[in-house]
Amino acid sequence: RARAAGIQIVVNGQDHGPPLPPLPHRYCSLPTSHFSLLTPHFPQQCAIIPLTVYFPVAGIDVHPLLPVVVAFAISFFTSMGGVSGAFLLLPFQVSVLGFASPAVSATNQLFNVVAIPGGVYRYAREGRMVWPLAGLVVLGTLPGVLLGAMVRIHYLPDPARFKLFAGLVLLYISGRLWLDIWRQRAVGPAAAEANFREAMRRPGPPAQNGTAVSQFNLRRIVYTFQGTTFQLNSLALIALSLVVGIVGGIYGIGGGAIIAPFFIAYFGLPVYTVAGAALLGTLVTSVVGVLFYQFLAPLYPHLGVAPDWLLGFLFGLGGLAGMYSGARAQKYLPARLIKGILFLSTAGVGAGYLFNLF
Repeated sequence: RARAAGIQIVVNGQDHGPPLPPLPHRYCSLPTSHFSLLTPHFPQQCAIIPLTVYFPVAGIDVHPLLPVVVAFAISFFTSMGGVSGAFLLLPFQVSVLGFASPAVSATNQLFNVVAIPGGVYRYAREGRMVWPLAGLVVLGTLPGVLLGAMVRIHYLPDPARFKLFAGLVLLYISGRLWLDIWRQRAVGPAAAEANFREAMRRPGPPAQNGTAVSQFNLRRIVYTFQGTTFQLNSLALIALSLVVGIVGGIYGIGGGAIIAPFFIAYFGLPVYTVAGAALLGTLVTSVVGVLFYQFLAPLYPHLGVAPDWLLGFLFGLGGLAGMYSGARAQKYLPARLIKGILFLSTAGVGAGYLFNLF
Protein backbone atom coordinates (compact mmCIF):
# COMPACT_ATOMS: atom_id res chain seq x y z
CA ARG A 1 0.00 0.00 0.00
CA ALA A 2 2.88 2.33 0.78
CA ARG A 3 4.48 1.74 -2.61
CA ALA A 4 1.15 2.31 -4.31
CA ALA A 5 0.89 5.64 -2.50
CA GLY A 6 4.26 6.69 -3.92
CA ILE A 7 6.44 5.93 -0.85
CA GLN A 8 9.78 4.18 -1.26
CA ILE A 9 10.21 1.35 1.30
CA VAL A 10 13.51 0.77 3.12
CA VAL A 11 13.71 -1.81 5.93
CA ASN A 12 17.03 -2.37 7.84
CA GLY A 13 18.88 -0.56 5.11
CA GLN A 14 17.45 -2.78 2.36
CA ASP A 15 15.55 -1.14 -0.45
CA HIS A 16 12.37 -3.05 -1.24
CA GLY A 17 11.82 -1.40 -4.59
CA PRO A 18 10.88 2.02 -5.94
CA PRO A 19 7.39 3.38 -5.44
CA LEU A 20 4.75 2.25 -7.90
CA PRO A 21 3.03 4.85 -10.10
CA PRO A 22 0.01 6.30 -8.29
CA LEU A 23 -3.24 4.47 -8.94
CA PRO A 24 -5.99 7.05 -8.37
CA HIS A 25 -9.65 6.02 -8.38
CA ARG A 26 -8.89 2.30 -8.13
CA TYR A 27 -10.08 -0.42 -5.82
CA CYS A 28 -8.60 -3.77 -4.77
CA SER A 29 -11.00 -6.60 -4.06
CA LEU A 30 -8.71 -8.13 -1.41
CA PRO A 31 -8.79 -7.05 2.26
CA THR A 32 -5.91 -4.96 3.54
CA SER A 33 -4.50 -7.94 5.47
CA HIS A 34 -3.36 -9.44 2.16
CA PHE A 35 -0.88 -6.59 1.65
CA SER A 36 2.60 -6.48 3.11
CA LEU A 37 5.18 -3.72 3.07
CA LEU A 38 7.78 -6.38 2.31
CA THR A 39 5.91 -7.68 -0.75
CA PRO A 40 7.68 -6.38 -3.87
CA HIS A 41 4.56 -6.58 -6.04
CA PHE A 42 0.80 -6.58 -5.62
CA PRO A 43 -0.66 -10.09 -5.25
CA GLN A 44 -1.77 -11.56 -8.56
CA GLN A 45 -5.24 -12.19 -7.11
CA CYS A 46 -5.78 -8.49 -6.49
CA ALA A 47 -8.23 -7.06 -9.03
CA ILE A 48 -7.53 -3.42 -9.88
CA ILE A 49 -10.81 -1.99 -11.13
CA PRO A 50 -10.86 1.56 -12.56
CA LEU A 51 -13.71 3.66 -11.16
CA THR A 52 -13.51 6.33 -13.84
CA VAL A 53 -13.40 6.44 -17.61
CA TYR A 54 -11.09 8.75 -19.53
CA PHE A 55 -12.78 10.76 -22.29
CA PRO A 56 -10.01 11.80 -24.70
CA VAL A 57 -11.87 14.56 -26.53
CA ALA A 58 -12.99 16.22 -23.31
CA GLY A 59 -9.68 15.38 -21.59
CA ILE A 60 -11.40 14.40 -18.33
CA ASP A 61 -11.76 11.37 -16.04
CA VAL A 62 -15.39 10.78 -15.01
CA HIS A 63 -17.34 7.91 -13.49
CA PRO A 64 -19.59 6.67 -16.33
CA LEU A 65 -22.74 6.84 -14.20
CA LEU A 66 -22.27 10.51 -13.28
CA PRO A 67 -23.33 11.93 -16.70
CA VAL A 68 -26.36 9.63 -16.77
CA VAL A 69 -27.60 10.61 -13.30
CA VAL A 70 -26.99 14.35 -13.74
CA ALA A 71 -28.69 14.44 -17.15
CA PHE A 72 -31.73 12.54 -15.84
CA ALA A 73 -32.18 14.90 -12.88
CA ILE A 74 -31.88 18.04 -15.01
CA SER A 75 -33.94 16.97 -18.00
CA PHE A 76 -36.79 15.60 -15.87
CA PHE A 77 -37.65 19.12 -14.70
CA THR A 78 -36.58 21.22 -17.68
CA SER A 79 -38.45 19.11 -20.25
CA MET A 80 -41.70 20.15 -18.59
CA GLY A 81 -41.04 23.67 -19.87
CA GLY A 82 -40.00 22.62 -23.37
CA VAL A 83 -36.29 22.79 -22.61
CA SER A 84 -33.94 19.84 -23.02
CA GLY A 85 -31.69 20.82 -20.13
CA ALA A 86 -28.61 21.32 -22.29
CA PHE A 87 -28.34 24.91 -21.08
CA LEU A 88 -27.68 23.55 -17.55
CA LEU A 89 -25.56 20.60 -18.65
CA LEU A 90 -23.11 22.92 -20.36
CA PRO A 91 -22.20 24.82 -17.15
CA PHE A 92 -21.86 21.45 -15.40
CA GLN A 93 -19.40 20.26 -18.03
CA VAL A 94 -17.44 23.51 -18.05
CA SER A 95 -17.31 24.30 -14.33
CA VAL A 96 -17.53 20.87 -12.67
CA LEU A 97 -15.96 18.49 -15.18
CA GLY A 98 -13.49 21.01 -16.64
CA PHE A 99 -14.55 20.48 -20.26
CA ALA A 100 -14.28 23.99 -21.76
CA SER A 101 -13.07 23.61 -25.35
CA PRO A 102 -15.40 24.36 -28.31
CA ALA A 103 -16.11 20.63 -28.42
CA VAL A 104 -18.34 21.05 -25.36
CA SER A 105 -20.92 22.85 -27.53
CA ALA A 106 -21.01 19.97 -29.99
CA THR A 107 -21.20 17.42 -27.15
CA ASN A 108 -24.09 19.33 -25.65
CA GLN A 109 -25.98 19.17 -28.94
CA LEU A 110 -25.25 15.45 -29.16
CA PHE A 111 -26.99 15.12 -25.80
CA ASN A 112 -30.03 16.77 -27.38
CA VAL A 113 -30.02 14.33 -30.29
CA VAL A 114 -30.08 11.29 -28.02
CA ALA A 115 -32.34 12.63 -25.26
CA ILE A 116 -35.08 14.71 -26.89
CA PRO A 117 -36.96 11.94 -28.77
CA GLY A 118 -38.29 10.66 -25.43
CA GLY A 119 -40.02 13.95 -24.66
CA VAL A 120 -41.21 14.58 -28.22
CA TYR A 121 -42.82 11.14 -28.39
CA ARG A 122 -44.69 11.71 -25.15
CA TYR A 123 -46.04 15.15 -26.08
CA ALA A 124 -47.10 13.94 -29.53
CA ARG A 125 -48.84 10.92 -28.06
CA GLU A 126 -50.86 13.14 -25.74
CA GLY A 127 -51.94 15.40 -28.62
CA ARG A 128 -50.11 18.48 -27.32
CA MET A 129 -47.67 18.90 -30.23
CA VAL A 130 -48.38 22.01 -32.36
CA TRP A 131 -46.68 20.81 -35.55
CA PRO A 132 -46.80 24.10 -37.54
CA LEU A 133 -45.20 25.86 -34.59
CA ALA A 134 -42.37 23.35 -34.53
CA GLY A 135 -41.91 23.61 -38.32
CA LEU A 136 -41.45 27.39 -38.28
CA VAL A 137 -39.03 27.14 -35.37
CA VAL A 138 -36.89 24.72 -37.39
CA LEU A 139 -37.11 26.91 -40.49
CA GLY A 140 -35.73 29.93 -38.66
CA THR A 141 -33.39 28.25 -36.19
CA LEU A 142 -31.56 25.95 -38.59
CA PRO A 143 -29.48 28.57 -40.48
CA GLY A 144 -28.89 30.42 -37.21
CA VAL A 145 -27.32 27.37 -35.57
CA LEU A 146 -24.80 27.06 -38.40
CA LEU A 147 -23.84 30.72 -38.10
CA GLY A 148 -23.58 30.37 -34.34
CA ALA A 149 -21.19 27.43 -34.64
CA MET A 150 -18.81 29.55 -36.72
CA VAL A 151 -18.98 32.39 -34.21
CA ARG A 152 -18.19 29.96 -31.37
CA ILE A 153 -15.07 28.63 -33.12
CA HIS A 154 -13.70 31.95 -34.38
CA TYR A 155 -14.62 34.46 -31.67
CA LEU A 156 -15.38 32.56 -28.45
CA PRO A 157 -12.85 29.72 -28.09
CA ASP A 158 -11.54 31.22 -24.83
CA PRO A 159 -13.40 29.81 -21.78
CA ALA A 160 -13.56 33.17 -19.97
CA ARG A 161 -15.20 34.99 -22.89
CA PHE A 162 -17.53 32.07 -23.46
CA LYS A 163 -18.62 32.08 -19.79
CA LEU A 164 -19.39 35.80 -20.02
CA PHE A 165 -21.57 35.18 -23.08
CA ALA A 166 -23.28 32.18 -21.47
CA GLY A 167 -23.98 34.10 -18.26
CA LEU A 168 -25.63 36.98 -20.11
CA VAL A 169 -27.77 34.58 -22.15
CA LEU A 170 -28.96 32.71 -19.07
CA LEU A 171 -29.78 35.90 -17.17
CA TYR A 172 -31.80 37.18 -20.12
CA ILE A 173 -33.78 33.92 -20.26
CA SER A 174 -34.46 34.04 -16.53
CA GLY A 175 -35.60 37.67 -16.79
CA ARG A 176 -38.22 36.81 -19.39
CA LEU A 177 -39.48 33.96 -17.22
CA TRP A 178 -39.65 36.20 -14.15
CA LEU A 179 -41.84 38.70 -15.98
CA ASP A 180 -44.19 35.98 -17.12
CA ILE A 181 -44.51 34.47 -13.64
CA TRP A 182 -45.41 37.76 -11.92
CA ARG A 183 -47.49 39.27 -14.72
CA GLN A 184 -49.60 36.23 -15.36
CA ARG A 185 -53.06 37.17 -16.56
CA ALA A 186 -56.32 35.57 -15.51
CA VAL A 187 -57.36 35.13 -19.15
CA GLY A 188 -55.66 33.72 -22.23
CA PRO A 189 -52.85 31.27 -21.47
CA ALA A 190 -53.44 31.30 -17.71
CA ALA A 191 -57.10 30.39 -18.16
CA ALA A 192 -56.28 27.63 -20.65
CA GLU A 193 -53.61 26.24 -18.32
CA ALA A 194 -56.10 26.25 -15.43
CA ASN A 195 -58.71 24.47 -17.57
CA PHE A 196 -56.16 21.88 -18.59
CA ARG A 197 -55.20 21.21 -14.98
CA GLU A 198 -58.88 20.81 -14.14
CA ALA A 199 -59.32 18.43 -17.07
CA MET A 200 -56.46 16.31 -15.76
CA ARG A 201 -58.50 15.61 -12.65
CA ARG A 202 -61.11 14.11 -14.99
CA PRO A 203 -58.90 12.43 -17.62
CA GLY A 204 -60.39 11.83 -21.03
CA PRO A 205 -59.08 10.73 -24.42
CA PRO A 206 -55.91 12.56 -25.56
CA ALA A 207 -57.80 14.43 -28.29
CA GLN A 208 -59.97 16.20 -25.71
CA ASN A 209 -56.92 17.51 -23.87
CA GLY A 210 -54.83 18.27 -26.95
CA THR A 211 -54.49 21.11 -29.46
CA ALA A 212 -56.36 21.81 -32.72
CA VAL A 213 -54.76 23.92 -35.47
CA SER A 214 -57.34 25.96 -37.40
CA GLN A 215 -55.08 28.13 -39.61
CA PHE A 216 -51.48 27.92 -40.78
CA ASN A 217 -49.78 30.05 -43.44
CA LEU A 218 -46.88 32.48 -43.79
CA ARG A 219 -48.91 35.20 -42.09
CA ARG A 220 -50.04 33.47 -38.91
CA ILE A 221 -50.68 30.31 -36.94
CA VAL A 222 -54.01 29.87 -35.14
CA TYR A 223 -54.77 26.97 -32.81
CA THR A 224 -57.16 26.15 -29.97
CA PHE A 225 -56.37 24.67 -26.58
CA GLN A 226 -58.91 24.08 -23.81
CA GLY A 227 -61.49 26.35 -25.44
CA THR A 228 -59.08 29.29 -25.89
CA THR A 229 -57.75 30.40 -29.29
CA PHE A 230 -54.13 31.48 -29.69
CA GLN A 231 -52.47 33.09 -32.69
CA LEU A 232 -49.03 34.39 -33.57
CA ASN A 233 -47.32 36.01 -36.54
CA SER A 234 -45.45 33.42 -38.62
CA LEU A 235 -42.83 35.82 -40.02
CA ALA A 236 -42.11 37.26 -36.56
CA LEU A 237 -41.61 33.73 -35.27
CA ILE A 238 -39.18 32.88 -38.10
CA ALA A 239 -37.16 36.06 -37.49
CA LEU A 240 -37.01 35.40 -33.76
CA SER A 241 -36.00 31.79 -34.39
CA LEU A 242 -33.10 32.94 -36.57
CA VAL A 243 -31.67 35.06 -33.75
CA VAL A 244 -32.32 32.28 -31.26
CA GLY A 245 -30.53 29.83 -33.55
CA ILE A 246 -27.40 31.98 -33.67
CA VAL A 247 -27.29 32.29 -29.89
CA GLY A 248 -28.11 28.61 -29.46
CA GLY A 249 -25.43 27.56 -31.94
CA ILE A 250 -22.81 29.52 -30.01
CA TYR A 251 -23.93 28.19 -26.65
CA GLY A 252 -24.50 24.63 -27.84
CA ILE A 253 -28.14 24.23 -26.83
CA GLY A 254 -30.04 24.15 -30.13
CA GLY A 255 -32.14 27.16 -29.10
CA GLY A 256 -34.95 25.50 -27.16
CA ALA A 257 -34.00 27.09 -23.84
CA ILE A 258 -34.39 30.52 -25.44
CA ILE A 259 -37.39 30.01 -27.71
CA ALA A 260 -39.56 28.33 -25.06
CA PRO A 261 -39.52 31.33 -22.66
CA PHE A 262 -40.27 33.59 -25.65
CA PHE A 263 -43.30 31.47 -26.54
CA ILE A 264 -44.54 31.87 -22.99
CA ALA A 265 -43.59 35.45 -22.12
CA TYR A 266 -43.69 37.25 -25.49
CA PHE A 267 -46.25 35.40 -27.60
CA GLY A 268 -48.46 34.54 -24.60
CA LEU A 269 -48.80 30.82 -25.37
CA PRO A 270 -49.60 28.24 -22.67
CA VAL A 271 -46.64 26.18 -21.46
CA TYR A 272 -48.58 22.92 -21.93
CA THR A 273 -48.69 23.47 -25.71
CA VAL A 274 -45.26 24.92 -26.49
CA ALA A 275 -43.05 22.35 -24.76
CA GLY A 276 -43.33 19.72 -27.49
CA ALA A 277 -42.78 22.18 -30.36
CA ALA A 278 -39.74 23.73 -28.66
CA LEU A 279 -38.21 20.31 -28.04
CA LEU A 280 -38.81 19.12 -31.61
CA GLY A 281 -37.23 22.28 -33.01
CA THR A 282 -34.24 21.79 -30.74
CA LEU A 283 -33.89 18.17 -31.85
CA VAL A 284 -33.73 18.96 -35.57
CA THR A 285 -31.31 21.86 -35.17
CA SER A 286 -29.10 19.83 -32.84
CA VAL A 287 -28.76 17.02 -35.39
CA VAL A 288 -27.53 19.54 -37.96
CA GLY A 289 -25.33 21.24 -35.37
CA VAL A 290 -23.54 18.00 -34.42
CA LEU A 291 -22.92 17.10 -38.06
CA PHE A 292 -21.69 20.62 -38.79
CA TYR A 293 -19.22 20.59 -35.89
CA GLN A 294 -17.99 17.17 -37.01
CA PHE A 295 -17.53 18.48 -40.54
CA LEU A 296 -15.55 21.48 -39.27
CA ALA A 297 -13.24 19.40 -37.06
CA PRO A 298 -10.61 18.60 -39.77
CA LEU A 299 -10.49 22.27 -40.71
CA TYR A 300 -9.52 23.29 -37.16
CA PRO A 301 -7.10 20.60 -35.92
CA HIS A 302 -5.63 22.97 -33.30
CA LEU A 303 -9.03 23.25 -31.58
CA GLY A 304 -11.27 20.62 -30.05
CA VAL A 305 -14.32 21.02 -32.28
CA ALA A 306 -15.86 17.56 -32.82
CA PRO A 307 -18.15 16.22 -30.07
CA ASP A 308 -17.04 13.71 -27.46
CA TRP A 309 -19.32 10.94 -28.70
CA LEU A 310 -19.10 8.66 -25.68
CA LEU A 311 -19.64 11.43 -23.14
CA GLY A 312 -22.51 12.91 -25.16
CA PHE A 313 -24.13 9.50 -25.48
CA LEU A 314 -23.97 8.90 -21.70
CA PHE A 315 -25.54 12.29 -21.04
CA GLY A 316 -28.13 11.47 -23.68
CA LEU A 317 -29.14 8.18 -22.07
CA GLY A 318 -29.95 9.92 -18.81
CA GLY A 319 -31.71 12.71 -20.67
CA LEU A 320 -33.80 10.26 -22.70
CA ALA A 321 -35.27 8.73 -19.55
CA GLY A 322 -35.58 12.10 -17.84
CA MET A 323 -37.41 13.80 -20.71
CA TYR A 324 -39.88 10.99 -21.18
CA SER A 325 -40.64 11.00 -17.46
CA GLY A 326 -40.83 14.78 -17.30
CA ALA A 327 -43.16 15.03 -20.30
CA ARG A 328 -45.40 12.40 -18.73
CA ALA A 329 -45.48 14.21 -15.37
CA GLN A 330 -45.89 17.74 -16.77
CA LYS A 331 -49.67 17.70 -16.99
CA TYR A 332 -49.95 17.05 -13.26
CA LEU A 333 -47.92 20.11 -12.18
CA PRO A 334 -49.05 23.76 -12.09
CA ALA A 335 -47.68 25.87 -14.95
CA ARG A 336 -46.37 28.46 -12.51
CA LEU A 337 -44.31 25.83 -10.73
CA ILE A 338 -42.78 24.68 -14.02
CA LYS A 339 -41.85 28.24 -14.94
CA GLY A 340 -40.45 28.79 -11.45
CA ILE A 341 -38.15 25.78 -11.80
CA LEU A 342 -36.84 27.14 -15.10
CA PHE A 343 -36.36 30.61 -13.62
CA LEU A 344 -34.35 29.42 -10.61
CA SER A 345 -32.13 27.18 -12.74
CA THR A 346 -31.30 29.79 -15.35
CA ALA A 347 -30.86 32.71 -12.94
CA GLY A 348 -28.64 30.74 -10.56
CA VAL A 349 -26.27 29.43 -13.21
CA GLY A 350 -26.11 32.72 -15.13
CA ALA A 351 -25.38 34.78 -12.01
CA GLY A 352 -22.73 32.27 -10.94
CA TYR A 353 -20.92 32.59 -14.26
CA LEU A 354 -20.79 36.37 -14.11
CA PHE A 355 -19.85 36.42 -10.41
CA ASN A 356 -16.87 34.12 -11.00
CA LEU A 357 -15.57 36.38 -13.77
CA PHE A 358 -15.29 39.32 -11.37
